Amino acid sequence: MESTFNIKETLRNFKRRLPMILIMTLLFIVLSGVVSYTLMKPIYQASTQILINQNGTTAEFNTQNIDANIQLISTYNVIIKSPAILSGVIEELKLNETVKTLNEQITVSSTEDSQVVTIDVEDPSMERAVLIANTTASVFKEEIQNLMKVDNVNILAAAEMPVTPEPIKPDPLLNMAIGAVVGFMLGAGLSILLDQLNTTIRTEEDIEEIPGLQVLGIVSPVKDDKKAKKPSVYIQKREMMENVEKDKIQSVSTTKIGGTY
Repeated sequence: MESTFNIKETLRNFKRRLPMILIMTLLFIVLSGVVSYTLMKPIYQASTQILINQNGTTAEFNTQNIDANIQLISTYNVIIKSPAILSGVIEELKLNETVKTLNEQITVSSTEDSQVVTIDVEDPSMERAVLIANTTASVFKEEIQNLMKVDNVNILAAAEMPVTPEPIKPDPLLNMAIGAVVGFMLGAGLSILLDQLNTTIRTEEDIEEIPGLQVLGIVSPVKDDKKAKKPSVYIQKREMMENVEKDKIQSVSTTKIGGTY
């Protein structure tokens, strides 16, 4: 007979190995918390917003449709992260970074049909993240005049140093929740694996799964009420023996008394 997945048996095994699953889950929660609070470096984020105007020398853009406007914003997003801008930021701030590593720290985004572009910078230092974000915006504002011969960029909101900086990552609670899920899944998987590796015959279904064998009979377990009946049966037999002894004694006495006459 082919082996099938028995949900009831699996749940029964989970219940039997529940302490192991809980220990595995708690272990991964603690491990995730320790890694998040001690080993992972906090990363801070600073944001600067720039406004792309369409006036003055860029009047020709007012006659274009929305698609052309979005294309202009997309072009600016690429220019902001180009070596022409980032190399100027590195030189001005004297950063120990390359254009590639600085590019990985900067994210440029814009809302659809919006002239506002947001520059987000992630860095282990909140102060340096603010400096990079503001310097990138200012360098882009200066260089765009030389690159595209336009002056349509204004800094809308500069990044500021908060009083109490809070890192955006790592998120210890999220990491611990992920650790709990991973620990539970590993514990459950280990429970299933141990059950599959266990070849002990426990039920009649296990016997039927072995080719050439079948169940001929089942020995029922001895109940406690049968054990409780044994002392009472023993007492009844003892009382019967005592009655027999008394009858023997009475018969012997009667015989002796009759012999005296």
